[in-house]
Amino acid sequence: MQNGFVGAADGSTLFSTGGTRVICTASVVEGVPGWRESSGKGWLTAEYGMLPASTGARRPRDISKGRADGRTVEIQRLIGRSLRAVVDFKALGLNTVYLDCDVLEADGGTRCASITGAYVALELALRELVEKKALEALPLTAPVAAVSCGVVAGSELLDLCYTEDSTAEVDMNVVMTGDGELVEVQASGEGATFSRESFGALMALAEQGIEGLLEAQRRSLAG
Repeated sequence: MQNGFVGAADGSTLFSTGGTRVICTASVVEGVPGWRESSGKGWLTAEYGMLPASTGARRPRDISKGRADGRTVEIQRLIGRSLRAVVDFKALGLNTVYLDCDVLEADGGTRCASITGAYVALELALRELVEKKALEALPLTAPVAAVSCGVVAGSELLDLCYTEDSTAEVDMNVVMTGDGELVEVQASGEGATFSRESFGALMALAEQGIEGLLEAQRRSLAG
């Protein structure tokens, strides 16, 4: 699939992967949750949602159900964990970063696209604070990106679209930093088992894909 960003200096970015498009925004607010105040460190949290027309059939908004569904909660927790892994919260100071990831079009891999795009939005927002002298330096330890992969009809594939994902025998998401460190690996057999050899092949594919995503991030941030 083809990957790309449309970035802006206000801490927002539009990230697309194949037929998936996610708009990611990073907002920095002074202050931290009460339980965090005595630590002297900042905080980061994420919210994720799919717009009603992001899928083939209209998807009801979570607000119409009165609460976020389990999938939404799982994904926004994953996004938050992934981005917190590369933030120096002491250097961030008593500030909270809110990452909002809204899916405009869903064609598989929305959680991975959200993580990858959210990093760009995060760095853009924090750069602005450094330029305004609100922060001494960029409180980031490394870039982070994520990609999906899996086994479809016996073959290992990278960056699955919806059709591939819905028929995959193995489904896997990998989150990795620019230093090659793993943040999270989610892998499951969908009605089938998989070998260590297949797992290794999928990890190699994921690493290759993430290298390309990190390069796309660098190009976007340099533009």
